[in-house]
Amino acid sequence: MDAASDPVRLDRWLWAARLVKTRALAVAAVSGGRVHVNGQRVKPSREIRVGDRLDVTIGRVRREIVVSGTAQRRGPASEAAHLYEETVESRAARERDAAESRLARPPGPQGGARPTKRDRRRLEATPGARRGRR
Repeated sequence: MDAASDPVRLDRWLWAARLVKTRALAVAAVSGGRVHVNGQRVKPSREIRVGDRLDVTIGRVRREIVVSGTAQRRGPASEAAHLYEETVESRAARERDAAESRLARPPGPQGGARPTKRDRRRLEATPGARRGRR
């Protein structure tokens, strides 16, 4: 059997495909029901093969993935990119959600740092500003 088509544990494959940072996070995601294989909730020890369809939800991002290769070890990101193919619908939905979140994001807080001596003097010079400390 070809090494690229050998069955491999789901938690190990998620880690090798760089969908999660650690095996422990992969186990937690699968055990928590955030990963489905061919529409079914599975355990981390489930062996997956080429052609299996995964529904993976990590954080707020949901992906529909078709397994195109397996790996027993975690390699570079360039190799990991060849282990799966994201469906067109999933990619379009993810890009749409990212665009919506960029547009809906409120502006960040202004300043936030301690005022300089010059800024403090300007604040104190404004009408109605309190003078001194209490």
